[in-house]
Amino acid sequence: MAAGLSAYIKPHWRGAVLVCARCSKRCGAHFGRSGRERLARALRRHLGIRRFRRATLGVVEVGCLGVCPRGAITIANARVPGRYALATPESDLGTLIDWLGLGDHAA
Repeated sequence: MAAGLSAYIKPHWRGAVLVCARCSKRCGAHFGRSGRERLARALRRHLGIRRFRRATLGVVEVGCLGVCPRGAITIANARVPGRYALATPESDLGTLIDWLGLGDHAA
């Protein structure tokens, strides 16, 4: 164990998706079946993944990714750091998942 660490845990994630919380809040777009969910939660539901450490994929809202487009939400797949997606309120979750390369995580 490294100096200064008391313990460590191992997540079961095979990857992570970063959703900009600032864009999500500012855009005010809602997704999901009912049209009332924030994008990160709608992605988790659509992919059928659980939250936290036991999930196969982490969908995490982060403070800001630094892109800040108008009327869209910035999303990044951590496996492909040089490629961001911009989700608008009209975006289809299935298309977005395919574009991010997350089709293998769909339930």
